[in-house]
Amino acid sequence: MLRFFAVRIARAMLTITLVVTFAFVVLRLSGDPALIIMGPEAPPEVIAAFRKAWGLDDPIWMQYLDYFGAIARGELGRSMRDGRPAIELVAERIPATLVLTIPALLLKLGIGIPAGILAALYRGSVIDRVVMAAAVAGFTVPSFVLGLVLVLIFAVQLGWLPSGGQDSWRHAILPIITLGIGGAAVLARFTRSAMLEVLGQPYVRTASAKGLAWRAVIARHALPNAAIPTVTIVGFMVGTLIAGAVVVESVFSWPGVGRLLVVAVANRDLAVVQCVLLLVAATMVASNLAVDFLYGFLDPRLRTGTQAGAH
Repeated sequence: MLRFFAVRIARAMLTITLVVTFAFVVLRLSGDPALIIMGPEAPPEVIAAFRKAWGLDDPIWMQYLDYFGAIARGELGRSMRDGRPAIELVAERIPATLVLTIPALLLKLGIGIPAGILAALYRGSVIDRVVMAAAVAGFTVPSFVLGLVLVLIFAVQLGWLPSGGQDSWRHAILPIITLGIGGAAVLARFTRSAMLEVLGQPYVRTASAKGLAWRAVIARHALPNAAIPTVTIVGFMVGTLIAGAVVVESVFSWPGVGRLLVVAVANRDLAVVQCVLLLVAATMVASNLAVDFLYGFLDPRLRTGTQAGAH
């Protein structure tokens, strides 16, 4: 058990290190922040002074070591735009992002799992075909297209809801629906597949043959076993709460972490971009780590390395 958890934690730390390293290198190679922030008309000596002040004239390996040294001290750098700590800017935006992403996650779970179970139980019926058609449509339509369609219908044509901003709870409705629909479609497809696989297992048929009521068979045998693979996709969705909000927050002018990331990338505000990417990577790794731990408790074979078919 201890080795199982130690391996997962070590793998999670390595993943975060690789993501942060990749982001660090790409940001340094994608353009000179001094030229973008100071402007191309700025005198050369001013641009050179800016580079020196922020350590941009140092070799990239030296910048890399300084960056990881700062992380070890709990420092994530300062914004090149206003000089404030990057972590402070990100922390200010997190509540706004959670206002969208947590209800959107509940919407995904509330629609996707029941729809997937219903489709599996009525496989081949009209219900199944309607659910799967809706799931395919929800999965294939990009979130920014869905968001623009919702704005066109409910804000422009009907005038029921605002098209953007954060002034009231009504401003959050369209972004939450936009975030939730796509995830619900994915979850419905996963849940349906997991349920169909479990319903075909011998222990389910045996329980039914022994005279156990069909509802009891579903509740005691099918749902608990179908939940194991579904946990994977739910964990992935939890990990992408912040990353998934980037496009939607831009479409609806929502002042969250995603919109902050877009603005920071456009301005080459390196510390802010790196701080947001570190937060996204840590969230995804933590959620996957939680799923691994949950798997370990749900299925002892994963802890011991025993194969599924072994006895």
